[in-house]
Amino acid sequence: MKIAIVVLCIVIAGFNLSCSSEKAQGLESYEVVVYGANSAGIIAAYTAKTMGKSVLLIEPSQHLGGLTTGGLGYTDIGNKYAVTGLSRDFYRRLGDHYGKFEQWIFEPSVAKRTFQDYLDRAGIDVQYEYRLTGVEKEDGFIREIELEKANDPGREPRRVAGKMFIDATYEGDLMALSGVSYAIGRESNEVYGETYNGVQLMTGHQFPDGIDPYNTPGEPSSGLLWGVSEDELEPDGTGDDKIQAYNYRICLTNDPANRVEITEPEGYDPGMFDLLVRLFEAQPDKKSLNNYFIWSHMPNNKTDINNRGGFSTDMIGMNHDYPEGDYERRQEIIDAHTHYTKSLLYFYKTDPRVPEEIQEQIQEWGYPKDEYIDNGHWTPQLYVREVRRMIGEYVMTQANCVGDEVVEDGIGMAAYTMDSHNIQRIVIEKEGKKMVKNEGNVEIGGFGPYPIAYRSIIPKSEEAKNLLVPAAMSASHIAFGSIRMEPVFMVLGQSAAVAANMAIDEGLPVQEVDVPALQEELETNPLADGSTADILVDNEDTARVTFNGNWEMRSRGGYGPSFLVVGTSGESSARFSPVIREAGKYGVYVYFSRVADASTKTNVLLGDGYEEHEMVIEEEDIRVEGQTSGEWVHLGDFDLKPDTSPFVEVSNKDADGAVVADAVLWVPVR
Repeated sequence: MKIAIVVLCIVIAGFNLSCSSEKAQGLESYEVVVYGANSAGIIAAYTAKTMGKSVLLIEPSQHLGGLTTGGLGYTDIGNKYAVTGLSRDFYRRLGDHYGKFEQWIFEPSVAKRTFQDYLDRAGIDVQYEYRLTGVEKEDGFIREIELEKANDPGREPRRVAGKMFIDATYEGDLMALSGVSYAIGRESNEVYGETYNGVQLMTGHQFPDGIDPYNTPGEPSSGLLWGVSEDELEPDGTGDDKIQAYNYRICLTNDPANRVEITEPEGYDPGMFDLLVRLFEAQPDKKSLNNYFIWSHMPNNKTDINNRGGFSTDMIGMNHDYPEGDYERRQEIIDAHTHYTKSLLYFYKTDPRVPEEIQEQIQEWGYPKDEYIDNGHWTPQLYVREVRRMIGEYVMTQANCVGDEVVEDGIGMAAYTMDSHNIQRIVIEKEGKKMVKNEGNVEIGGFGPYPIAYRSIIPKSEEAKNLLVPAAMSASHIAFGSIRMEPVFMVLGQSAAVAANMAIDEGLPVQEVDVPALQEELETNPLADGSTADILVDNEDTARVTFNGNWEMRSRGGYGPSFLVVGTSGESSARFSPVIREAGKYGVYVYFSRVADASTKTNVLLGDGYEEHEMVIEEEDIRVEGQTSGEWVHLGDFDLKPDTSPFVEVSNKDADGAVVADAVLWVPVR
């Protein structure tokens, strides 16, 4: 670690800086310093600035928005109930662009413009291409950081002091240079009493039995095919320092007017895909691109393409040096992934060994002219799914995901499957035959939204007292696989910024922030600007929902922890009643979860406090898109006042199938 120049400072109120020599010539000072302008960092910086703090937002690359603007347009939601505050506001602003209430599938450029709008409204200028090279601490507080200009490392280092620091990077570089404990790779199951951590040889994204791993089939002396590791398979649950595969979320288009052809990359070697050819031969019935890629369609004839199957966009086992690599080594890994992915696309387009039907399908696709214009129409953001993970005041584990352990200091929620991509591609022996297998894939779900501890985004007190870490946060490998989604990172970024604001105002280390007060602020001021909050009434809010009839509770697939379903027999209703504290116009929305044999129409009675309005929601009016099981339906905008009794009542009146009662939302019209 390089140590920044020491300056004489006086500690005020625990950590405020007052520096001699005219504040130490060349030293910049801010109240909140955010390192990393990905989704978490942008929301953190916006929140802190909106709450009145001076903010510096630093991005070591030239790219704004991380994965959200880097091709990951098919949002990993898990459950919309877990997406709150400015994170939810972001997806509603995308909805404004696409003419919807919320939008969860989107183009990279639209996401980037939306993030830039947050920064412009807050008056934040991102400091691009400044990379961290040193950290100075005193009495457990980070006093200043040292930065180099990425494209001019010989320039005089830039020195920045702060009262609070937020490491929003996926890599956790500021955390690591600050001397905070962290983990890389997989813990053994024994470390935290888990089931799905460590080595896991499962069937997901896997090769079928029998595919030979050697250059000459049956001859180990001929060497292994490209991409196959010589490492041996350890017992299930064994820990190691290997990390799950990285890839690119690929944005292509089939619009001829907007398409740039896929061409041969420099250094192209079709031998990299000999193993893929054997996979083609082993499953001749699979003749679609969708058998080998998750080919998700985005607006305006674009894609978000992800890994699928035994051999796809994941460059398995080629990223293990990334977490601790220096900037040059990391760039080598990024370049290797770029070359691999562009080569894979070109291989599908041109190699005669690709099944004819699949090759015909890819011919219509190319790079979009209107995306990543400054980077050759290729995303600058590698999907670094997991790098370092802090070992903080509290470590989130499998027990938190499945609900066996519930924290009381929750400052955000997660709801996604415990998900790990494959980690290594190895040779195993089965029934006396050597064959290739992928190892490390885990996809275990079936649980509802759960709270993420405030203690999991702060270091141990003895390690750093003014640092918050919303992305490389404190979790076991398998729990991190559930938490590591872009909407959640935005939630945690906002939570980190509010906590930093409170710590500054109270003159406290982050470990001593009043968590109930933090939770209250996040709930009552979700947009960090003092505006009126949405009013949500969920079916589990027994104080605000009354039921008649024979409703059946279901625990999976709805909005929040559960939802209710009723059939056509008898008369059943569910009335959702909000408390209106501020007069104004509110948009009213009902959430419809997908169920089998759903009624083609649902009767809804809405009371605005003065009149009742009966309406019928047709099944074809409910458009569910992306990784979600339901959608909000707008009932209209209504003027509401305190001390009245508005409500929304869902019933099975005139239903011809299953009717859902899940959640109702009253949104202030702005």
